[in-house]
Amino acid sequence: MIPLNARPELIRILAADDHTLLRTALAELLNAEDDLQVVAEASSGRGLVELVERHQPHVVLLDVEMPDHHPRAAVRGLLERFPSLRIIILTMYDDQPLVHELLQLGARGYLHKSVSRAALLSAVRNAAREDDQITILVPRSGYTSGGYQSQEQDAGPVSPREREVLTCVAEAMSNRQIAARLGITEGTVKRHLRNIFDKLEAVSRIDAVNKALAQKLIAAPRGRSMR
Repeated sequence: MIPLNARPELIRILAADDHTLLRTALAELLNAEDDLQVVAEASSGRGLVELVERHQPHVVLLDVEMPDHHPRAAVRGLLERFPSLRIIILTMYDDQPLVHELLQLGARGYLHKSVSRAALLSAVRNAAREDDQITILVPRSGYTSGGYQSQEQDAGPVSPREREVLTCVAEAMSNRQIAARLGITEGTVKRHLRNIFDKLEAVSRIDAVNKALAQKLIAAPRGRSMR
């Protein structure tokens, strides 16, 4: 497996869902992003281990109900074989005990299929690039179980790394300066900004900062202004 701590610039994804039209639409949505690539698809639980071995995805989007598929055994088996793999459950089921159990087994996200495009993309990127990021997006607002807290279904709060990027933007730093401060590449900065724009529905850097300040996601910068 490709080590996750390499923080991939291109996130490789395996999409597993037995609904062909949905899986095809999902692959098209993901492949439209410059930093995402669906490298394999599965319509059942059969052969998942072999597909992961062959295509080395960073993230697996896994439906709960498919032929020849037991989600608990699948999550447990995949992570035992590929510890660096990130698994996100993408399903119509939102049963709280199941959510909790699959997260306890090591899944890095549990998403209801009604989530927005922005929320899905954010969950995939966070799973691949944030060591401790867990995303729960289910219709029941305020869901809590076993210490996990769900995010708002529409977008959710920005991640800690995105807050750092926003703080730098608020200080009128360029992408190059942000990259140097945070120890990441300019391409990664751009992807964080795109993710931030999606979450905050912002149309520019200034708009993103203003919305972040209004929502108290970041503190007001001292001595510098973007106006």
